[in-house]
Amino acid sequence: MATLRIFTDRKKNCYNIDSEKGSKVLVRAYFFYGNYDGKSSPPKFDLHFDGNYWITVETSADQLVYYEAIYVTKTDTISVCVAQTFPNMFPFISAIEVRDLDSKMYGYSDSNRALMLRRRVAYGTKAIVRSTDDFYDRIWIPAVNGDDFTVLTSDETFIEVSLDDSPPRALFQNAFATDNTSTSIQLGTNLPTTKVPVYMNIYYSEASVLDSTQKRSLQLLVDGKVNSKPFIPVYGTAGEFTLYNLTANSDTTFSLAASPDSTLPPLINALEVFTVSDELTDGTNSDDVEGLASLQDEFDVLKDWGGDPCLPSPYSWDWINCTSGSTPRVTALYLGSFGLSGVLPDFSSMTSLEIIDLHNNSLIGSIPEVLGTLPNLKQLNLAGNDLSGTIPSSISKNKKLKLTVTDNPNLCVSGKSCKTASVDTSGSGGSSSSGGRKKSKLPVILGTTIPIFVLVWVIGGVCAVLHHKRKSAAIAAGNVGQTGGANKPSGNPQAAQMQMAANNMAQNVVNDFIMNVHEQQSAPEPVYNDDQQNHLEEGN
Repeated sequence: MATLRIFTDRKKNCYNIDSEKGSKVLVRAYFFYGNYDGKSSPPKFDLHFDGNYWITVETSADQLVYYEAIYVTKTDTISVCVAQTFPNMFPFISAIEVRDLDSKMYGYSDSNRALMLRRRVAYGTKAIVRSTDDFYDRIWIPAVNGDDFTVLTSDETFIEVSLDDSPPRALFQNAFATDNTSTSIQLGTNLPTTKVPVYMNIYYSEASVLDSTQKRSLQLLVDGKVNSKPFIPVYGTAGEFTLYNLTANSDTTFSLAASPDSTLPPLINALEVFTVSDELTDGTNSDDVEGLASLQDEFDVLKDWGGDPCLPSPYSWDWINCTSGSTPRVTALYLGSFGLSGVLPDFSSMTSLEIIDLHNNSLIGSIPEVLGTLPNLKQLNLAGNDLSGTIPSSISKNKKLKLTVTDNPNLCVSGKSCKTASVDTSGSGGSSSSGGRKKSKLPVILGTTIPIFVLVWVIGGVCAVLHHKRKSAAIAAGNVGQTGGANKPSGNPQAAQMQMAANNMAQNVVNDFIMNVHEQQSAPEPVYNDDQQNHLEEGN
């Protein structure tokens, strides 16, 4: 109790504990305020379990309070949630304990309802009885004796306990008894002011060996009227009487009295008092829970959300909308600007979705085609991500769907004119699309710089040829009239033909280059087919 956790945001905050579906469990939540905030203002807030309302927690300035529920789980996860219900009163929690119970325990209760502890008390003990004596770690508080009762101590050191509810043997070492048969034991129940269904266990055992003239016989009275057949405590053996199918409140009186033929006064060893909850919910539709789990598995930022997604109403997760009813469906995902990063998983099991808002995140990869198969989807906002590829036809041709995909640089929205490049969805590399809204400048750069280089090379070659031609002509003119010798005229007919061929080739290369440049500059922009864009909203 030296530490606690406080929750200052969200409608509810939950802890999830693994369990086995169909198991009977005891769940206990502790709250110790201890003036941690220095305001001397212990808060009030709601407590939930597995999508069910539990109780409104009323914390104390200096006292520990705890609440306990016993029920059969409907899933393989137990959730314990706190929810803010009053302004400036932030919920907190100090500890949670979960204990598995035997399936036979509390067997008169309805498996579709929970038992909410109101009081568990041991009569005659001087200390709390729990885990060291109680295998199931129930907390048995010592009853306060205002000198109205006689404390009986059993002569038997080993009490036989073979009851289905498995009370600890330590309970039967001591008991309270009245002084005479005409005085009854008033049972404190701690019930609420409103009438509620009640479940009660009374434990007893005879403390001494009785002679033939002695008899102890008990009966339960409710509001002064006998409500049970007589039950007789047995020496050295634990006994139990269970009361159920009864409604009561704080004004209802319960007392344990001696039956008319009893020669000894009533006694009691221990008492448990529960209220019975409304029927437990089955929770949000399992298909929706499965789809939400897929989103949480993919995106770490969503993993902190726990408990039932929709229940209890109105404490659904902040980023979803749900239908009403005992088994609600999820109708909307509001995950815009949520910091999602990665590839969209398959959540097509959420067939009641009408709105999916995923704008302004860092989603990559292609748009899942299964989104177009959601039968009730009306709005799909994927703007402001890094999606790539083409828009599936199941989405683009859906005239009932309002689609927004702006600000996805690598997403092809031009229909048949698009050619999509391969996409790296691992997040380690880039992605591109040759048909995207942003045209690559690389072909223009290459198409310009390479011909310029060729032009420079060609011009240089032409100049060299012409220079060589003039030089050759000058040498030939200088050798006119000379005969013999080793030096032959360079302007012979074969060399002249080679020079003319080189000149023609250079001129052709220049002409081809000029024509190619002209074609590139005058090439028209590609025209997109408007028929493929009828259902795309440009967005804001």
